[in-house]
Amino acid sequence: QGKQKKARKYAVMKRMISLRDQRINEKDRAKAPVKKKEDPSAIKEREVPQHPSCLFFQYNTQLGPPYHILVDTNFINFSIKAKLDLMQSMMDCLYAKCIPCITDCVMGEIEKLGQKYRVALRIAKDPRFERLPCMHKGTYADDCLVQRVTQHKCYIVATVDKELKRRIRKIPGVPIMYISRHRYNIERMPDDYGAPRF
Repeated sequence: QGKQKKARKYAVMKRMISLRDQRINEKDRAKAPVKKKEDPSAIKEREVPQHPSCLFFQYNTQLGPPYHILVDTNFINFSIKAKLDLMQSMMDCLYAKCIPCITDCVMGEIEKLGQKYRVALRIAKDPRFERLPCMHKGTYADDCLVQRVTQHKCYIVATVDKELKRRIRKIPGVPIMYISRHRYNIERMPDDYGAPRF
């Protein structure tokens, strides 16, 4: 009786030689990583972000009337949809004078959106809006707003974008203005930092 031929199994992976195999040259062999023992008496260095001096305990001392409000593209658009006057609604929300600020990046974003956002562009070009020049590369408005708010804690950010809100919540001392139930609301103000939100 002859030897029975075995059919090769379909899609069987080619077996690889282990790097510790005897057939591999000494110089090509993988060496097991040696773990260094940690010295318990050694001083451990840790990078802790330093909070700016304007945050006195949980209050942001730089925030005060007249409030400077950084406006996002979608905030202007949602205000138009909700038929809200930007300046009047901001003052009704904060009970103080408000200066809406618009960065070059946000302005560029509205201009790129074209004919559909022509009303938003006309509102953004209002002379009551303060224009903030951008010195950084790129025109991504969300990064621009987050960077500006991180450097200067004197702004309130007006946005309805969930992703931007999530990023700004991580920065201490920055309130967020948003639209709900056809009116402007504020998420955190100087008197309630650290207080739980309900």
